[in-house]
Amino acid sequence: MPKDEERDTRKAVFRGLRLECPSCGTGKILCGYLKVKEKCDCCGQELHHASVDDGPAYFTLMVVVAIIFPMFGVVYSLFEPRPLWVALSMMVLATVLALFILPRVKGLFIGLQWAKRLHGF
Repeated sequence: MPKDEERDTRKAVFRGLRLECPSCGTGKILCGYLKVKEKCDCCGQELHHASVDDGPAYFTLMVVVAIIFPMFGVVYSLFEPRPLWVALSMMVLATVLALFILPRVKGLFIGLQWAKRLHGF
């Protein structure tokens, strides 16, 4: 891909959400749960210099809190549950949700970095 060619940010972000290479959309960007691959297996795009730091963790936390917090009100208004059961079930739900969302948000950040040519892309 020529250096001056514009990259489609929307496409790169959606590919990142699907944990696919932002360049080709075929290869995977992670090897494991959160470890970024050295390069794409399909197109050879170097991925090792993607530096997302704590951004995905903060963004994931905001999304999980925005989903879980209103659920407390809904559960307490529709039912009259025991507080301990609500707290335990919401903690489990928040943990599962965070573990599901975190790699996808990391992929989103990597796709955005690739599209904007940040951190060596």
